[in-house]
Amino acid sequence: MACLCVFFLDPDWASYKLGVFICLNCSGIHRNLTEISRVKSIRLDFWDDDLVEFMKANGNAVAKERYEKNVPAFFYRPQATDCAVLREQWIRAKYERQEFSGNNEDPRDMNCSGFTMLCTKLYRDATLLLYTAVSVYKGGPFSIMISFSQSKGPKAVISIKDLNATFQPEKIKHPHGLQITYLKEDHTRSIFVYHEGTQEIVSWFNAIRAARFSYLKTAFPTASDSEQREPFKKRWFILDSQDRKLLYFKDPLDAVEKGAIFIGNKEHGYKVTNILPQGIRGSRWKCGITVETPERQFIFTCENEREHREWMEALNQVISKPMSPQDYTTGLFVLQWKPTSDEGDDIGGAAADISEEPDLELCSPGGP
Repeated sequence: MACLCVFFLDPDWASYKLGVFICLNCSGIHRNLTEISRVKSIRLDFWDDDLVEFMKANGNAVAKERYEKNVPAFFYRPQATDCAVLREQWIRAKYERQEFSGNNEDPRDMNCSGFTMLCTKLYRDATLLLYTAVSVYKGGPFSIMISFSQSKGPKAVISIKDLNATFQPEKIKHPHGLQITYLKEDHTRSIFVYHEGTQEIVSWFNAIRAARFSYLKTAFPTASDSEQREPFKKRWFILDSQDRKLLYFKDPLDAVEKGAIFIGNKEHGYKVTNILPQGIRGSRWKCGITVETPERQFIFTCENEREHREWMEALNQVISKPMSPQDYTTGLFVLQWKPTSDEGDDIGGAAADISEEPDLELCSPGGP
């Protein structure tokens, strides 16, 4: 059995008013829903016979049918490791607002035009804040419009096909921090925003997901230079699993990536291992990852075993996934693209080496 809210295995708490079994973290959220939920520890608290019979008659299967009857396919169902704002709003949407029970005559539809939110844009130096109006609308291709409150026109109109969004509270240093990435010319730009309202920021996140699902994973691995002899340097990475691109940045809040590595399919010569080649030195982080492409190896280290494990799983998922016709085009574009120049940036040099001799047969030219 798993927690009905975030799928955490072997939950040891329960809401005896809703009849659901939940994990410890979710029990803290349920404690704040005093009008609809009451929680007890399965092992530590006393259960009288009536409550036991109530839990037997209900349970997670019955509650899932009742409260998740009409969940839109795009709506993000958080996992135990997701940020607090996603978990809280998922629980409130299910039990407090009952958005998915089928009782609402007009269930939530994030695909409609005119979904607008006023949020705050965070700049790299974290000192200048501007309110930004954002809208998701239908007008030809589904797009997102971003404009500053003082400006007369939109700052950007972004096609959904080039857009991804992910919560990054630690990176942005705000519990509701959202990172938006999109393709602009030959670079991937990032916009960092937040909203003080939890329901508002999650609703807008799901409005983007209504048009396109996305998975980005960020962490703080490091990488060596193209010759694998120089000391390691810290870089910020984003894995866009939908477009099979590993983007890297010099600083975590950089708007434009310094370079990109295409991650193809294992049948085309791509491989990821959890060992470092002999002779590699210079990193104080010992959890190594080697990404092999038809052109060369990329060497990374992660700060701890948990991040190392998560990166291995994420990279292996991409490499194991079959390539689509669009992936071949993406791969060719990445191979031909030159990274932004930066003196002493070994990662940029490594990416440039890839583009010198693209092997279209091996690489098989291969974004919410």
